[in-house]
Amino acid sequence: MSREVKKVVIAGGGTSGWCTAMALSKQFGSLLDITLIESEEIGTVGVGEATFPTICTFHQMHGIDEKEFLQATGGSIKLGISFENWARKGDRYIHSFGTVGQSNWIGDFYNYWYAAKEYGYEGALEEFCFELQAATHHKFAITKNPRINYAYHFDAGRYARLLRKLSEEKGVKRIEGKIIEVKQNADTGFIESVVMESGARIDGDFFVDCTGFIGLLIEKTLHAGYEHWGHWLRNDSAVALQTEFSGDIPPYTRAIAHDSGWQWKIPLQHRQGTGHVYSSAYISDEDARNTLLQHLDGDIRVELRLLKFKTGRRKKAWVKNCVAIGLAGGFVEPLESTSIHLIQAGITRLIQLFPFAGCCESLAKHYNELSRVEYEKIRDFIIMHYKATERDDTPYWRDCRDMEVPDSLAERMELYKESGILFMGAGEVFRTDSWLQVLQGQRIFPQRYHHFGHTMDKEQLMQALNKLKGDISTLVSKIPSHGDFLKAYCPMQWD
Repeated sequence: MSREVKKVVIAGGGTSGWCTAMALSKQFGSLLDITLIESEEIGTVGVGEATFPTICTFHQMHGIDEKEFLQATGGSIKLGISFENWARKGDRYIHSFGTVGQSNWIGDFYNYWYAAKEYGYEGALEEFCFELQAATHHKFAITKNPRINYAYHFDAGRYARLLRKLSEEKGVKRIEGKIIEVKQNADTGFIESVVMESGARIDGDFFVDCTGFIGLLIEKTLHAGYEHWGHWLRNDSAVALQTEFSGDIPPYTRAIAHDSGWQWKIPLQHRQGTGHVYSSAYISDEDARNTLLQHLDGDIRVELRLLKFKTGRRKKAWVKNCVAIGLAGGFVEPLESTSIHLIQAGITRLIQLFPFAGCCESLAKHYNELSRVEYEKIRDFIIMHYKATERDDTPYWRDCRDMEVPDSLAERMELYKESGILFMGAGEVFRTDSWLQVLQGQRIFPQRYHHFGHTMDKEQLMQALNKLKGDISTLVSKIPSHGDFLKAYCPMQWD
């Protein structure tokens, strides 16, 4: 066991570093001395601009005011993701953050819908999800009955600046510069300090690695190891830029499949973030760049950036007295906007398990197991998007369709195909509603379903479905457009 933890050193800034600093200082500012080291010369990736609903809870836990946050970051609302050209060219569906229908303890709502279809019902399943219908009609309001589930789009650079402001208000010290050496205890291997390019030595009891893909502490110093997932998630590159944006702001991210990857479009109040995620084994960087340029909605504001990455995770996110947060801990491609969720989930685990009395192997082992489960559950959900395709028009999509997937995913998809059963296991962030919307959207349908819906006669079932659909339609008609909501609630503050 290491010594008592009083001094925390965070290596690296950006979203992961400043999110860590903000949360630790908010919860333990009176107990810990916190220092963050970052280099403006190195910079950050800074393209994580779409999020998952857990960010709302994270902000509430740490006292971040929603209006202030959205105004400071030019933020907009995200109700889900519009997937285009995924199962077949020309297909489109929305994976929303909402609940589909009203389920019961026996099973999920879609079983009622399948029973009704046998009776001749012609309504679509997506008509029974409030968030999906609001997204389709570009509407939004903060509602409590039903409670609306949403996330955000925002400017990642502005977000980091806001987090830095909140952190420094709580006493976090920032040091500018590069780390050139990491000092370890000769007997235990625990990190004792980092040495700056200036010659300064920064001592600490506990270190958080937020140095991105390089993993300066967790990998280069502590050799945690990395588990690669490139044989399942083939994309290893992205070109990204920002464009001018005006007009209607949709409350969703767009994920548009191309020949050898896909393109994101993220609308903010003041601009649009866009990029092309692709596999360099199937398309060159130049051709990928040209594909992106052919599918822009406005003039370029910020020049292209080329990003290279390897999907996977550190075999150990916590080693000795160091935890890796963000890209230093792993990377699952941004298809379902889970990067910031994984940052904040890692921080939440760290807060719950914080080693005030000193680091020990059992604590690190427990943290690592929780991290492993979460990464692998998200990994499977992302892989499913590629496996569940009918596209055979390019080698990329044929290989995705035909690949062998993890047993955990293969068994899950087979269970749904054969029996219509979906489930949410321990440590999962994606609910059965998410699995349902993506599977249905990509033309994967069950051969059978649970017949509890047939306990209602045809007239009862039709009346119940029509009432639910009508209630959702009425509610959507009464709420404002997404653009009007933003203007009234959180117009961007220019600096």
